[in-house]
Amino acid sequence: MLSHPAAEAAAVVFLLDVDNTLLDNDRFGADLGATLEAAFGAAARERYWAIYEELRQQSGFADYLGALQRFRTGLDNDPSLLQMSSYLLDYPFAERLYPHALETVAHLRTLGPTAILSDGDVVFQPHKIQRAGLWAALRGEVLVYVHKQQMLVAMQQRYPAAHYVMVDDKPQVLAAMKQRLGRKLTTVFVRQGHYAAAGAGEAVTPAPDLTLACIGDLRRRKLEDFLPSAPAISLPAD
Repeated sequence: MLSHPAAEAAAVVFLLDVDNTLLDNDRFGADLGATLEAAFGAAARERYWAIYEELRQQSGFADYLGALQRFRTGLDNDPSLLQMSSYLLDYPFAERLYPHALETVAHLRTLGPTAILSDGDVVFQPHKIQRAGLWAALRGEVLVYVHKQQMLVAMQQRYPAAHYVMVDDKPQVLAAMKQRLGRKLTTVFVRQGHYAAAGAGEAVTPAPDLTLACIGDLRRRKLEDFLPSAPAISLPAD
């Protein structure tokens, strides 16, 4: 188990995002869209994603279940609607882990205490983490917030440490966290998923301390690679 507030602070704590960092959430979204279209048609699929985006703008996180709840309007007599709940809850998230994701978790845990730090709702996101096998791999060390970059005081209370390492697919989130924690945080950007692709070439300040092509590349990193004295490492431009 990781250190808790009453315990002595760790030297380094590793924090891992989930969606498009450990798990291919874009693939899940594509599968969900295809299932919606097959059951209700292309127009209904687009309506679901419009509802989803509206809720995301309002709440700040992905709310797949909330979007389905609103999507039901006009479909209460369609038997396919009730089957969508099983589709979401039974989705094989373990099959959507990126290659070597669990090996990476195991490796980081040999370097220091390691936990998930994710955005999301309080029901589906923990369920996804459990279904993917990540909850077990991290021994239940999981934090899920609405905006994790705004919850760094609470994170530090849960996991006190001299230094933190945050691994994420969104450079803007990493920059926001770096602005708050400064040299106490090493930011690791993995170029996976649509957010990473959309941000390619975009100047982010401060830039990530370490940029990697995929989560599995972390298996080759040593503890000193993540310490403040380590030089910045980045992939060459494609």
